[in-house]
Amino acid sequence: MNERIFRIAILDLYDGFPNQGMRCIRELIKKFATEQAVAIEFYEFDVRKELQIPDTQFDAYISSGGPGSPLDSVDTEWENKYFNWLSQIEEWNNSHDNLSKKQVLFICHSFQLACRYYNAGLVCKRKSTSFGVFPVHMIEEVVDEPLFEGLRNPFFAVDSRDYQVIQPNYEQLDKIGGKVLSIEKERPHVPYDRAVMAIRFNEHFLGTQFHPEADPIGMSMYLQTEEKKKAVIDEHGEAKWESMVEHLQDPDKIVWTYNHIIPNFLHQVVNGGSAN
Repeated sequence: MNERIFRIAILDLYDGFPNQGMRCIRELIKKFATEQAVAIEFYEFDVRKELQIPDTQFDAYISSGGPGSPLDSVDTEWENKYFNWLSQIEEWNNSHDNLSKKQVLFICHSFQLACRYYNAGLVCKRKSTSFGVFPVHMIEEVVDEPLFEGLRNPFFAVDSRDYQVIQPNYEQLDKIGGKVLSIEKERPHVPYDRAVMAIRFNEHFLGTQFHPEADPIGMSMYLQTEEKKKAVIDEHGEAKWESMVEHLQDPDKIVWTYNHIIPNFLHQVVNGGSAN
C-alpha cells in the first residue's frame, strides 16, 4: 500500500520582507511530520509580491502574517486573487460531492483579512503597536476547541501588530457558523475595546490574531537586533525589553503555545478534523 501523502499550501503574505514567520511554519510542519511519522509535502505561494495562489488540490492551507495595513489592500490585484481563492475553498467544502474537506489556518495579517471578508468584526488601527509576549484568554464557552487542546487558560503568545479586530459581529458569526475563541488580556486602566485574538469562522476555517508559529530562537534574534531593541526600549523601557527576552525562555509561555496550536491544527488535517 502506498503511504498517504498530505499536501499543505503555505500562503506567504510577507510581500518579500525579511521575517521569521515562514521559517517557523516550515519547521513546525517538518517537526510534526517526523514526530508523527506522517508524510507531508508543503509548497509556498508568494501571494503579494508574485501574485501566486494555490489551487484546491491541497489538504490544508496556512496563510501567514505580513507587514502593512490590512485595510489599504482593498481592490488590489493580489487581494482580489486571495479572496477568490478563499471563495473557491469555501465552495469545495460546501459541496456534498467532496467528502474530504480543506482546513485553513489564518495568522495575524491573514486573520485580519479573513475578518474583513466575513465581516466578523471591526478591523482598525491600534492606538499604539502591540509587540511582546502576552496572555491570551480563551472564551469559556469554547474550551473544547480542538485548536486549543492541551493549552492552559490563559495561555501566552507572541503579539506583533499595528492593527486589530474589535467589536465582533456576533450576528454575522452566528449566520456563518462562526464563534470567537479568545480575546486579549483585560486592561481596566485604559478605555479601549479588548481585541479578538482568535475566531473559528466555520467548521474548517479558523484564525489567530497572534503568532502561534513564533519560536524563542526567532523572537530572540528579532528582539536583539539593534533596531528592534532600541524601538522597544524607547517605547516601553529597558525593563520591558529584558522581561520579553526572559519570557521567551519560559517553557510555560510561547514554547508551550508553539508546541500545541499549529501541531493541533496539523492533527486535525491528518485525522480528518479531529485534534487527536
